[in-house]
Amino acid sequence: MSIGSVENHRKREEGVLVYPVYSRRSGGLSVGINLFPAGKVCTFNCPYCEVFPFVTERSFSLALMETALAAALSEAKMQGIPVRDICFSGNGEPSQSPDLPAALDLAFSIRDREVPDAKLVLITNGTGLLKEETFELLCRYANLSGEQAGGEPGLRIWLKLDAGSAEWYKAINRSAVPFDSLIERIRAFAKCAPLALQTMICSIDGKAAPPEEISAWETLVAEIAVSALNLRAMQLYGKARPAPEDPLASALPTDVLEARAESIKTVLASIGKEIIPGVFP
Repeated sequence: MSIGSVENHRKREEGVLVYPVYSRRSGGLSVGINLFPAGKVCTFNCPYCEVFPFVTERSFSLALMETALAAALSEAKMQGIPVRDICFSGNGEPSQSPDLPAALDLAFSIRDREVPDAKLVLITNGTGLLKEETFELLCRYANLSGEQAGGEPGLRIWLKLDAGSAEWYKAINRSAVPFDSLIERIRAFAKCAPLALQTMICSIDGKAAPPEEISAWETLVAEIAVSALNLRAMQLYGKARPAPEDPLASALPTDVLEARAESIKTVLASIGKEIIPGVFP
């Protein structure tokens, strides 16, 4: 395994439970965990989503996850490749899996044993937060201290916030979950757990987000940042991989992302939050 040859996102669609990838946002090797090897399971239907339609006869297994994750981490160590993080993402929304609590426990245990300096990350669209048990689970893991978590602090929550308005949410996330209900739970979660916000910036049906949407998104981000326990980062990323619905969603020029980043940086600075957004074209 080498960083240059790790392009295994598609392996998820073959039913693998663990897959190494080079992650733009992690800045190196990320070892992904896929809780949905049989098919995509998600509460969003984003037109930019890179998961192609597939069906397998595989099912998630903690035993298989343990074997595959330990092997991937061991191989990376033998080749001298630092593992930046172990990341729950896969074929959909991890918080929708009934196996998530046990899988988190197992991932922490293996991480602490094999790569204690690596982060544990969960990428989520936030819809699982509407379930009280999931809200409490993620809050608890996100607030683990370094000592409790085996070294590196607890679960890093990378929470999607693509839209500032119900109109753009309908276009870019196409979810049946009501926008207002979702935002209410995201606001509540931000008050009790550290998190990073991540936003996809791309065109939908040939159109970028209009100025009024950008303004609404900046206002929402600022409101969350003011009340947040700890807003660790802002991640603005562009469409970089093919999607089944191409060209409904398409990449925008890098300077558009950079302009958005500079604008939200100014907004956050105006409320005393010195956060420099990461831009990932």
